[in-house]
Amino acid sequence: MPPLSQPTSERRPRAMVIDRAWRGLGPGLDSLSGPGGAPLTRSVKLIVLPLVVRPSLRPELAADFLDPREAALLEALIREAGARLAATAQWFTLLKKSRRALGIVAGNPQDLYFQLCFELATEHGEPSAGAEAVARAALADVANAAGGRTVEALKDHLADATRRSRLDGDLAAAWESRQTAPAGDAGVAAHAAAAVLEACGAPRPEKNSSSFEAMVEGGYGSLLGRALWAQASGVWGRDDLPAHLKLTEHQVPPRPEVGRGASTATLPAPLDRTLFERLFVVLQSSVRREELPTVPELVRREVGRSCAPLGLHDESLRVAVVLGGRLAVGLDPLGSGESVPGRTAAHRAVNSRWQREASVLRARRMTVSPCPDPDGGVLDALARDLRTPWVAYMRRLWVRLHGRDVRDAPLNDMASAWALLDGVARSVMMDHRARVRSALRTLSATAAPAAEPRNA
Repeated sequence: MPPLSQPTSERRPRAMVIDRAWRGLGPGLDSLSGPGGAPLTRSVKLIVLPLVVRPSLRPELAADFLDPREAALLEALIREAGARLAATAQWFTLLKKSRRALGIVAGNPQDLYFQLCFELATEHGEPSAGAEAVARAALADVANAAGGRTVEALKDHLADATRRSRLDGDLAAAWESRQTAPAGDAGVAAHAAAAVLEACGAPRPEKNSSSFEAMVEGGYGSLLGRALWAQASGVWGRDDLPAHLKLTEHQVPPRPEVGRGASTATLPAPLDRTLFERLFVVLQSSVRREELPTVPELVRREVGRSCAPLGLHDESLRVAVVLGGRLAVGLDPLGSGESVPGRTAAHRAVNSRWQREASVLRARRMTVSPCPDPDGGVLDALARDLRTPWVAYMRRLWVRLHGRDVRDAPLNDMASAWALLDGVARSVMMDHRARVRSALRTLSATAAPAAEPRNA
């Protein structure tokens, strides 16, 4: 009989090691954890990796897969930080309470306060007498560091009627000065991306960086963006996919407007967003807003950026859209088309990882089940997401690229481009995992009363 557990010599995914070690810390981490007890993505990204694991000091823990010795070290580091992480969770709960009391609504609390709470836990331990005053002072420091780079400041800046009229004229002029490109140029760009993605799947992608650099120098990202303005079609080798991959809900991207407000729950597709909505996302998600330009400068730059090809200034980031599109159209989490031609080494690497997900395996069975959906469309929505993963992938990729563009942070080589493309795939996969688990919990709760025996 084969052993029930994996051999100790087998390498383990770092994410799995972190998840297991986190759960082993026991209760007290609710505000840093998801409904199932796993660490939130931001908990890993903002606390565990940079502040506990510190891969920059321990490069052996920077890989996605760890040998047994490295996995044991990672587990030990998280275990040793257990008390501090529990105190971090308590400080985060307190800061959120103080934030509400002060009427602060700008920014994502996790982005703004996770690392701050870890620092408070390191300095003070668990919140005790006088902690509320410490929390309020910390919130004030965060607000001062933002230097007026807030959603409220953006709203005030765009409320002036004269300024709005001038900005609207600037947008109109920038939009009229665009240069479109033949629709066929988009197909050329997409074809060039295939070679780059094949190299990305190699063990050392940086060895083949010249193909990425050639795409940047050749302006392939601009070709795609300008072709979308000319209503390109058949770009990705599949007639069923729009050339813009749902970056807009229109046949061609519309001229951006100034806008007056935004809501995270109702944000339109990236290329359909107003000036306000584009900057709203940047200001809401920024951890270090002091590194951003001032609000007037942000607005000024965004006028030109919103009317540029693919809504981005930097060519390396535009090329990343082309590469991401080529990768996105071949994503296949349900494993329904492994024989589809055109799949590259990058596709095989991402799809293989995705298809091994236990939650995806469950979703695959759920989405092909002939039984009716007992919960009013939960499974239908889940099936649509898993059958069209390119929608979520491209929207998340564009937001990350836009954030880099605002900060003047280009992609310098293929290794950095692949790290971004693969990271977005992992992020979308984790979101799908959470949605699958949520659907299963909902269905389980619905089925439980029906399974109870009736009284005689």
